[in-house]
Amino acid sequence: MSRKRVVIKFGSSSLTTEDGQIDHQRIAFYVDNIHEMIKAGYTPVIVSSGAVAAGYSQMGYKKRPTILAQKQAAAAVGQGILMQIYNEIFAKYDLVVSQLLLTRMDLTDRERCHNAYNTLEELLQHGVIPIINENDSVSVNELKFGDNDLLSSYVANLVKASHLFIVTDMNGLYTDDPRKNPNAKRIDIVETISNEIVEIAGGAGSSVGTGGMKTKVEAARVGLFGGISVYIGKLTPESRIIDMMKGTGDGTYFLPSASPLSMKKQWLGLHSMVRGEIMIDAGASQALIHQGKSLLPAGVLDVQGEFHQGDVVEVKDEKGRTLGRGISNYNAWQIRAVKGLSSQEVAERTEVDKIEVIHRDEWVAYTMSGEDRV
Repeated sequence: MSRKRVVIKFGSSSLTTEDGQIDHQRIAFYVDNIHEMIKAGYTPVIVSSGAVAAGYSQMGYKKRPTILAQKQAAAAVGQGILMQIYNEIFAKYDLVVSQLLLTRMDLTDRERCHNAYNTLEELLQHGVIPIINENDSVSVNELKFGDNDLLSSYVANLVKASHLFIVTDMNGLYTDDPRKNPNAKRIDIVETISNEIVEIAGGAGSSVGTGGMKTKVEAARVGLFGGISVYIGKLTPESRIIDMMKGTGDGTYFLPSASPLSMKKQWLGLHSMVRGEIMIDAGASQALIHQGKSLLPAGVLDVQGEFHQGDVVEVKDEKGRTLGRGISNYNAWQIRAVKGLSSQEVAERTEVDKIEVIHRDEWVAYTMSGEDRV
């Protein structure tokens, strides 16, 4: 039987008791579900929050800290506690687990991203279950994923998963906040993440975690971009992982509409560090998004930032909407010098290796349908 890879993300609110302490019984229930999934022929990868929740009381804090240094210290203590719990429970099923702590830089740097991929591949080939968390003890705000929702979607793309399950204390996406509006209705299936879907995504369901429904929808965007089926909802005795697989889980399903990206395109579109911005006109937007063309100097309106040839830049339309990312063949100052010029004029006036500002082979579009962004 071919083994499909599934990424399961557990948020802090799904791992803790009402008073914010790690819930051993709930984790044991999750592990039992994962064991059942393995017997059914699937290969799990876990993205788990909970380090701060596991460690803050050990640090003597009366409640979950909000100061960065305190959160990082709590994570440093709690990560070991969390892994010990996972290790002991998985060992009952003769399953071996491993710990991977990642920062945004581990995925934005192409070589480090490739190393992370190789490590995960080796673990999975040997039947070891990776348990992944952001390295909160050393991450700084500008290099953080923001929350493990986004981390889980990046990991799902990295390991070429078929499914991403984001387990939370909310049973899916609603038309409004069901805690405040009793008439709110759950959206069972999302085929396209439109601007309307993003706007109705509510706030956090718990004070324990850091990610709200909006970040989960953004994570779903990234997952769909890689051709991954995404589920956001609860994991309960009445809605087990096997039920999620069958499409009968207690949550919302996001259906993929894109083919999986190559590893190079994954790095470019999802993990790379953006060094600047290029604004283009409507004609260039049409050519890039709908005609599969390269970006030429004639279509460039403006440039932001001081980037160099080979750097990754975001491309935006005249309304400031991000269309995608690409690798620039020019330095920023060179683009400013040739923007709006025809290819013939550029060839006559400058000495550049390539006329294209961004070649179509070095480009990833974020547009999935109409004005929708990934």
